[in-house]
Amino acid sequence: MDWRDHGILLTVRRHGESAAIIDVFTEGHGRHAGVVRGGAGRRMAPILQPGAQLDLTWRARLEEHLGSYQAEPLRSRAAAALSGRLALAGLNAVTALLSFCLPEREAYPALYARTEQLLDLLEQEDLWPLAYLHWEVALLEEMGFGLDLTACAVTGAEEGLVYVSPKTGRAVSAAGAGDWADRLLPLPPVLLGQGAAEDPEIAIALRTTGYFLESHLARALGNRPLPEARGRLVDLISRRP
Repeated sequence: MDWRDHGILLTVRRHGESAAIIDVFTEGHGRHAGVVRGGAGRRMAPILQPGAQLDLTWRARLEEHLGSYQAEPLRSRAAAALSGRLALAGLNAVTALLSFCLPEREAYPALYARTEQLLDLLEQEDLWPLAYLHWEVALLEEMGFGLDLTACAVTGAEEGLVYVSPKTGRAVSAAGAGDWADRLLPLPPVLLGQGAAEDPEIAIALRTTGYFLESHLARALGNRPLPEARGRLVDLISRRP
């Protein structure tokens, strides 16, 4: 068995004296692990950094085996990740969330494309928080927990949407919320593609998407805690001057 694909490196861990096991989000084969011979050595270790874009050839005797990778660099993101605190926190959050929620060996080509585009913005701090929010909304959609913010779940109105139902992920208007308003999640304009998309509002939106990541997606995955890297990113965005 063998195939060739492009992928984004999510995690790497040493295996034996000189090899490494890498977990990669590939375009056509999803999240897929494999052994890189010499992956912990002087030549390969600088290449095998989280966020790196790789040209991968995977081989195994049987499809269900771990298999081995030959990996060649396409694009390093190490310098971009070290360009600032936000960039590093962003890269860590993206790779941690993908490792957390993606099933093994199941392709998500649209999410792969969005992830590649997002990581290419790492050095653009003015664009990154909003781009990350859009990516997280897309991640929820791909995982089967998408938000429906097109109209009020109660009245059908398309205007005045200010809440999200924590149960259904559907928008709710102020009029439709009634006495239930204090039990609903905030729907800031940025989630509707409106407003100035300032960091404090993006942080509020990320707390809303975070609710669905934690209470719906993580619960479906066995109630595992969300990666701490995501929380650190949200805190950083909320505290940026």
